Amino acid sequence: MFEPQDTPRLFGLPPGADFAAELVAGLESRMQDRAPEDWARVRLIVNSARMQAAVMARLADGPLRILPRVELITDLGADAVMAGLPQPAHPLGRRLELAQLTARLLETSPDLAAQSAAYDLADSLAALMSEMQAEGVGPSALRNLDISDQSGHWQRALAFIDLVQRYFQPGATPDPDARQRQLVEGLIRRWAATPPSDPILIAGSTGSRGTTSLLMQAVARLPQGAVILPGFDFEMGPDLWDGLAHDTGAEDHPQYRFADLARALDMPPRSVARWTETDPVPARRALVSMALRPAPVTDGWLRDGPGLGDLMVASQGLGLLEAPDPRTESLAIALRLRAAVDAGQTVALITPDRTLARQVTAALDRWGITPDDSAGQPLSLSAPGRLLRHTAGLLGRAATPETLLTVLKHPLVHTGADRGPHLRRTRELELWLRRAGPPHPTADDLRQWAETAGIEGADAWLDWICDTVLAAEDCTTGPLDDMVAYHVALTEALARGPAGASTGELWQETAGEAALAEIGTLSEQAAAGGEMTLANYRALIDAILRARPVRDAVTADPRVLIWGTLEARVQGADVVVLGGLNEGTWPEPPGPDPWLNRRMRAELGLLSPERSIGLSAHDFQQAVCGREVLMTRATRDAEAETVMSRWLNRLLNLMAGLPSTGGPDAVSQMRGRGRIWLGHARAMEARVTRVPTAPRPAPCPPAGARPTRLSVTDIQKLVRDPYAIYASRVLRLRALDPLRKDPDARLRGTATHAIFEEYVQTVAPDDPDAAAKLVDLARAHLETEVPWVATRLNWLTRLEQVAPWFVDADAAHRAVTRPAGLEIRGEWRVPGTDVTLRGTADRIDLHEDGTLVVLDYKTGTAPTDKQIRQYDPQVLIEAAMAEAGAFTDLPAREVSHAGHVQLGSPAKWRLFPLRRDDPKEKQVRLDPDEATQMLQRLLQAYADPDKGFQSRRAMETMGYAFDFDHLARYGEWDISDPATPEKLT
Repeated sequence: MFEPQDTPRLFGLPPGADFAAELVAGLESRMQDRAPEDWARVRLIVNSARMQAAVMARLADGPLRILPRVELITDLGADAVMAGLPQPAHPLGRRLELAQLTARLLETSPDLAAQSAAYDLADSLAALMSEMQAEGVGPSALRNLDISDQSGHWQRALAFIDLVQRYFQPGATPDPDARQRQLVEGLIRRWAATPPSDPILIAGSTGSRGTTSLLMQAVARLPQGAVILPGFDFEMGPDLWDGLAHDTGAEDHPQYRFADLARALDMPPRSVARWTETDPVPARRALVSMALRPAPVTDGWLRDGPGLGDLMVASQGLGLLEAPDPRTESLAIALRLRAAVDAGQTVALITPDRTLARQVTAALDRWGITPDDSAGQPLSLSAPGRLLRHTAGLLGRAATPETLLTVLKHPLVHTGADRGPHLRRTRELELWLRRAGPPHPTADDLRQWAETAGIEGADAWLDWICDTVLAAEDCTTGPLDDMVAYHVALTEALARGPAGASTGELWQETAGEAALAEIGTLSEQAAAGGEMTLANYRALIDAILRARPVRDAVTADPRVLIWGTLEARVQGADVVVLGGLNEGTWPEPPGPDPWLNRRMRAELGLLSPERSIGLSAHDFQQAVCGREVLMTRATRDAEAETVMSRWLNRLLNLMAGLPSTGGPDAVSQMRGRGRIWLGHARAMEARVTRVPTAPRPAPCPPAGARPTRLSVTDIQKLVRDPYAIYASRVLRLRALDPLRKDPDARLRGTATHAIFEEYVQTVAPDDPDAAAKLVDLARAHLETEVPWVATRLNWLTRLEQVAPWFVDADAAHRAVTRPAGLEIRGEWRVPGTDVTLRGTADRIDLHEDGTLVVLDYKTGTAPTDKQIRQYDPQVLIEAAMAEAGAFTDLPAREVSHAGHVQLGSPAKWRLFPLRRDDPKEKQVRLDPDEATQMLQRLLQAYADPDKGFQSRRAMETMGYAFDFDHLARYGEWDISDPATPEKLT
């Protein structure tokens, strides 16, 4: 294929070239006069599976011929010559081994890190070890580092790094990276002894990793070997190349790796030959090359810039879209992608920003376009991945209503049998759990519910739930292989259902097959995990599923592509969109390194953070040199103004500083091309039909539909939020109780009322141990009614603090009264109305003068006199009911006092006299007769068919969310809007 030469053979393709197409074109031009069987002797080594597929597709599109060998760099182990190398350790198994070691170290030295960090530390250690093996750095080099200016952190880090030394010892099972380096070194030795006569080519790699660079150097020196570099900048002059070759601080330059490779081969970079003569956009390529010069030599822009020629030519086909926010950016990109499809072009969005990629995918859905996303989605977000994470979350934990229903309602559960009855029973179960379910339902709770609710045929279904979801609580720490087996069995049993013969849809489709493969791998490697806690097991499952991407290329449109920067390096499209060109995305910030700082990495010869920035710069250089490119960014994200990508900023600054060659006008035209798509996005948003906002409601139901039975507590709602009465009493709606049971104010009030009711019934006021008995009663009630330990202790502590005060205040009160009714129910037909009130008084006492005293317990703040008179007349209404003889077994008597016992902070026992002023306290009179008259006026007003039940009429707290706000469409209107009465029939 090649003429003999004494120097290494390096070729390059310029930025913007379709690498796969030009690679095949170069092969064809060099093999056109060769015999057909000579094609089979060609060995082509590429760096990614996508590159391999693209090259094979190009070869298949050509004439009938014998195909060359196209293999991946990572598949060199298939070479029979190297069959003597041991098989590498599985990456997951190695991480599990390291997790055991780190967990033991953390047990003996808990000050190093939290025990829960064992797997994460093992993962980062494995990554460091792989990098050291790939770069040929042994653990002894770490010990020889100069750490005189380092803190004690390094000594702690060495305690972990010492764990990996065993894997560098002779005879140790190598990691994949270590085996790859051994294989490459073996190939190099063999080729040095017996150089192969057949062509061997390495194409598409930049040589950024040490092992790959060694292989590229060896192939370039072979008699029929060659390396074809992607995105090689033929515009750079000798001075710039020499500067890169001798400046290790220039690793963030896109061409640094090529300079480093040429230096290792002892050849000048300018001697790199063209693989083909293609040069899609030479003017653009020269412009970008100058813009990306190393920072110390950008002063040459003024000197060399005019030589670029007319920048209108260089920027032809190049657009810049600067959107005000990410949403507009994603919609504009989607419109550009759709336009390319309509024109019959292939179009690629290149971005490292996965959020932007998902937003564009969602925007394309409105036209039925599913892009071929190279990254797919994490397996953890797929249906089988979510189910596996949910079932892992059940292990060793008592089921809650939330976790129980999350599993039962999952779309893959009970797919091995008839799912309809399962969904109906789950719905009934959910309603019960919301209304009255315990925080941690047990098997007895579920069976009692089914019996009470009359759920037919539920026995087998409940047995299935108890044997799976509820039984998972009994899982304990143990060997990892046992945990995996139990976890898989639990998940499959849930998918199968109580009578299913198969696992249903659990392991089907692309995601199901990927999940089965990952779980199978974990099962195979589980022996390396040893004993594992449930918390670490859940973290392990999350990490494994999160790391596996899932793609469904079957339904994707092959013309619309979403690439990360790695996939874009060696592929081409008719139209390219570079999305998210902001700092933090282009380039992405280097990840944190818990072990080595920048100086240590440089001293060891490991990868520096600048190297990843240089690779990202190289990706940008290649992509921006396409024939038709749209560069996009959002000027602001959800939090603040964004910063333009450094490379885009350089490009614009260079062009803006060259007015003599039309630079500013070219930038203006670039922005103009972007504004076209921005305008289309805004026009599309403007075409959306705006739904008018709802008015503030005040429905007016007919007289016959208005409520005639209310509770005493409804009166406050009728004053403050009449719409709530309309929704609950007229429409007969009931707010759905939250699924997650929380210790709210209602539960605290219920428990507190029960405690003090029993205390008054069972403890004499002069009992010397009254306070202790009150605390004992509180402890017993809270143990039964409040299952949250922290909340129970908190509430008990508050009651312990208030108990002595209450005992003294109650004794003083009972010196002149005795209990006449506790939690006593009553009904009262309000005079002059058709409304019957019902209610329960907390406590009514009989005074020694023959009158009654009405008391209401308050765990919060008691209402003031003005609030009682205007908004919360509950105790006055109860007093009026008592005087009317409305309470069960309590004869009608005059009520002389009413008030509240405030049990919060501060505690207060506040009684006020009725129908007369108290000269000592100078209180304003509170009169049950006046309260009755107010109540009559209120109820008569709402009996009028023209009276509307206004939403949020006189709320005490405007920002608080109430049960029926969503039904009233609160938020579309505010409290300053007038109510809109609406007659209902």
